[in-house]
Amino acid sequence: MLFLIFISSGLLLGWSLGSNDAANIFGTAVGSRMISFRRAAWIASIFVVLGAVFQGRGASETLTGLGEVDALGGAFTVALFAGFTVFLMTRARLPVSTSQAVVGAILGWTFFTGSDTDYTVLTKIVSTWVSGPILGMFFAAILYILLRKTLRRTKIHVIKLDTYIRIALIMAGAFGAYSLGANNIANVMGVFVPSAPDILLNFGIFTLDGVQILFLFGGLAIAVGIFTYSERVMQTVGRGILALTPEAAFIVVLAQALVLFLFSSIRFSEMLMAIGLPPLPLVPVSSTQVVIGAVLGIGLVKGAREIKIRTLSGVALGWIITPITAGIFTFFALFFVQNVFGIAVTKQIPEEITEMPVIIAEPSVLTDMAQQINMVLPGLLILSMAIIVLLVYLFFRQQKMRLKTENELLTQQNQYFNAQKALNDMEINAIQMENTMLSNKLEIKRQEYNNILLNISDQKKFLESVSDQISRLIGEKDIDKRDRELKALSARLKQRMSFSKEIDDFYGKIEQTHQDFITKLTERFPDLTEKEKRLAILLRLNLSSKEIATLMNISTKSTEIARYRLRKKMGLKERANVHDFLTNL
Repeated sequence: MLFLIFISSGLLLGWSLGSNDAANIFGTAVGSRMISFRRAAWIASIFVVLGAVFQGRGASETLTGLGEVDALGGAFTVALFAGFTVFLMTRARLPVSTSQAVVGAILGWTFFTGSDTDYTVLTKIVSTWVSGPILGMFFAAILYILLRKTLRRTKIHVIKLDTYIRIALIMAGAFGAYSLGANNIANVMGVFVPSAPDILLNFGIFTLDGVQILFLFGGLAIAVGIFTYSERVMQTVGRGILALTPEAAFIVVLAQALVLFLFSSIRFSEMLMAIGLPPLPLVPVSSTQVVIGAVLGIGLVKGAREIKIRTLSGVALGWIITPITAGIFTFFALFFVQNVFGIAVTKQIPEEITEMPVIIAEPSVLTDMAQQINMVLPGLLILSMAIIVLLVYLFFRQQKMRLKTENELLTQQNQYFNAQKALNDMEINAIQMENTMLSNKLEIKRQEYNNILLNISDQKKFLESVSDQISRLIGEKDIDKRDRELKALSARLKQRMSFSKEIDDFYGKIEQTHQDFITKLTERFPDLTEKEKRLAILLRLNLSSKEIATLMNISTKSTEIARYRLRKKMGLKERANVHDFLTNL
């Protein structure tokens, strides 16, 4: 039970690796929308556990050689603050290297304890920080060129190509997850290997020793990290540096898988030595660095102008800050653990603290020292629980903020939709009103044309009857009868010449057009008669006295008298222009 409490920090580190480095397996595939996040998470989780259990021993031995953390208290602190550093970098949305965090934490332990640092191993590990991205860039560039040439020659239909790419991404992702587990499990549980329990579990088909069981727990922690917190980093890696096509996404995943596999395969190293070549160092390689190297390789093939340097510089900054931050955190944390809790962080206890009661937390002596650690266990348990509760709180707080943002976005989209719908309804109503007005105007015009046609027809019939009557009177010998009929015809013509109907129609249209003027005229001069109001309208139209006399069916002299009376009722001076007055009314 105590051993599980101590390795809880390693499990936290595994969760951080799953949240960050493991996202690189399917980051490009998810970023290019070829595979859903949930499907990618399931595939990555299964194969990362298999790779950790069955091929994780090689890289962990090299990492142990850098500085063998020989006490559980030291291993707990190193893993805890390496994971905490990665968590901080993840919160800052920087796809950092877990390998660098672990190396920095181990160096912090060696400086604190005064232990020897194997600089040969350190040189190998640091060299992979350069060779890993370079190999990823090389593999990605070569594979991408070969893939493009193959696609040009085969000319696969776009629908079939999409299906093939999806299948290839799943297979490459599974291989990449296996390689990641095999290579990076050393970052998660490598510091606990010297303290692994000496047990052997026989499952019939295969057996698991204590180190493999340790790696199994670490792989499961990585899987939990993939599911809970890796989606954001997938988006950063998948689209933040270079916009990738599905074909390029497949190449990035495959190139990463090849590099991680080569740096964790014991058999490949033995094969190189067998043919006289120097073997590749079996060290945990930063999957983030390899992915970014692969993305850069494709970017160079496609054209360096497509690379987003700003995002790349932020990633590089995270690589520099990560080992330094992890080392500093671990150094001060070791002092706290050793001097406050009294837990040994190394078997080599410095002379200046030999007088303090120190607990050597090793599995072989835990039973004999149970009484001495009863007071320490609650403190460790509270510290672990506090960190777990804090992480759970931060996770759910982040989820709550994400849901809040999504709800706000959905609300804005609904408001925009409603506003757009209301605008469309207004446009439809306006069009309908305009169509109604046009229809009314068309109907009015049609009626006017009909009236004109009827008037023409009526006038024609009247003139034809007058013509017939005149023709008949021309040969009439009875003078008295002819005179009577001519007088009757003259009366009919005078009556016809009054145009009362046309004048009434004319006044009706004029009054309808100048309705506002008539209203103001009535309010200003309420004593005016209807005839005087009609006269005012005709004067406002600037018609002459002769034209007004014709329309009003009176003589010109009567028109002048009517104008004089109207001026007098409106109180106009002698030289005042009645047209200007009525126009400005």
